[in-house]
Amino acid sequence: MLALLCGGQGTLSDKTFDLVAQEPAATPVFAAATAWLGEDPREFVRTRSAEELSENRVSQILTVTSTIAIHTCVADLLADQTAVTGYSVGEMAAWSIAGIWTAAEALRLTGIRARQMDRVAGPNGRLGYVRGLNRTALQPLLEKYRCEIAIRNPDLLFVVGGAEHDVIGLCRDATTHGAARSGLLAVRIASHTPLLDQACAPLQQALADSRHSAIASQRILLAGGDGERIFSVSNATAKLACQVARPIDWAATLEALAELGVDRVLDLGPGHALAEMMQGLFPSIRCYAADGFHRIDGLRSWLLAE
Repeated sequence: MLALLCGGQGTLSDKTFDLVAQEPAATPVFAAATAWLGEDPREFVRTRSAEELSENRVSQILTVTSTIAIHTCVADLLADQTAVTGYSVGEMAAWSIAGIWTAAEALRLTGIRARQMDRVAGPNGRLGYVRGLNRTALQPLLEKYRCEIAIRNPDLLFVVGGAEHDVIGLCRDATTHGAARSGLLAVRIASHTPLLDQACAPLQQALADSRHSAIASQRILLAGGDGERIFSVSNATAKLACQVARPIDWAATLEALAELGVDRVLDLGPGHALAEMMQGLFPSIRCYAADGFHRIDGLRSWLLAE
């Protein structure tokens, strides 16, 4: 079984849309994103600085646009049952790929998600990462710097969130406590921590009121936060909404995919971090990232050959 992984924020560049920029199938997705950005996303990434691309609302919309656009260009090849899940905001794209939302509706709701997060987060939030410390070793640093674990990834890789100066301090001290690496991520908001609790209720209402369909029969949708299979849209909107203020256990989600019998993975990006995580955790699973292809024909050939 193939699994599609939808990436989160942090890997945008002027080349983000190169793979599908000229593909007719992606045109409606770019048009929908233009309505929310005020500019064609293909032009947007070419004319903005890295700092502008990391702005929360912009980053979320561009990330979801990229993922859905790539999927749209290969969707006709995915007739067999396919699993799909998403990392952080990538879960918004995953719900669209699962058939719940159109691309336009997914992007509208992504804009609402970002707006609600910004409304309650304040201007000084940040995410950072620490690799090489277990939870017990990391806990004193979390307490000292008033930070929270935002995401648990495989291979002792934790994403931490809090006020920017606290995250900087934690990342600086982590290396002196034995961390292999640590540093800031290009996400300027403390996503997946209790600092965003007040965003949950209004976001849940927006998701509940969305124009949606049932999950497509050929899709298996897993929650990105813990790998739980989603059967009912109405029963899952609260969990998706509260994802912005709750820690994500991405390692558990990858384990759930393996338990489903997934034997190959396509990371739709942006970037290739999710494919690398899956490959590291389960070396026998064939993993590839759309980011590794220069032309959409190459990606389509890979899907057909597997």
